[in-house]
Amino acid sequence: MFLKCESLQRMGAFKFRGAFNTIAQIPAETRRRGVVAFSSGNHAQAVALVARMHGVPAVIVMPSTAPPAKLDATRGYGAEVVFYDRAGEDRDAMALRLARERGLTLIPPFDHPDIVAGQGTAALELFEETGPLDALLVPCGGGGLLSGSAIAAQVMAPTCRVIGVEPEAGDDGNRSFASGRLERVEHADTIADGARTPSLGPLTFAVIRRHVSAMTVASDAELIAAMRFVWERMKLIVEPTGVLGLAALMAGRVHLRGRRVGVILSGGNVDLTRVREWMAG
Repeated sequence: MFLKCESLQRMGAFKFRGAFNTIAQIPAETRRRGVVAFSSGNHAQAVALVARMHGVPAVIVMPSTAPPAKLDATRGYGAEVVFYDRAGEDRDAMALRLARERGLTLIPPFDHPDIVAGQGTAALELFEETGPLDALLVPCGGGGLLSGSAIAAQVMAPTCRVIGVEPEAGDDGNRSFASGRLERVEHADTIADGARTPSLGPLTFAVIRRHVSAMTVASDAELIAAMRFVWERMKLIVEPTGVLGLAALMAGRVHLRGRRVGVILSGGNVDLTRVREWMAG
């Protein structure tokens, strides 16, 4: 088993890849006016950091319940944070309004070709280092990392089975994969805050249907068990969303004994205030 440790990426998650690829391609004159994004945490930090690297302003629309560590980091990278209420406000509409009012460029969290292409470089690097794999397990929220990884696999290892993994309480992608149409799960109650996205996007869903072999889930208890293993045995700090693929493998949700398997650990921006509660059992 080969772990791709995106928890060690700039700003602590794979999201840096898509944000950099997208912002770097905006014409300089347009980019100078700034960017806006909406995110529960990792995309927020990625856009904030990349904007700072390019010397442009960033406005991030975040839920009022965002993990403090991710909120502090986003502000630490120099972004202006605008809060919204998950229960009563539309973050997409708020970001679009800010874009129109201030002349900002919207950087979507997942459903954009440049985002997908950037995220897919995580799997591309893994295949370059390991050679062909029999299977690749990838966390899935909005599907940017999963769809980008699936495209990379088609080029680098066409026989590799790409398996997307969601939190059990937020299984909209699994439902969509099974039904053939976009399904939604609103306000998923899971510790995997990076995968609470209510649905895949039209673009990511189309790529996933075409190139992903299977979808599965992991429960919060399974995420905690995988986190404990990675923290204690591998000395890596990984967030709940980050271990979705590993948790599914450890819990027997997929059976790949004797195979060469890649697992993307998608991020390490964990809310340390919750760790004692999670690990208490």
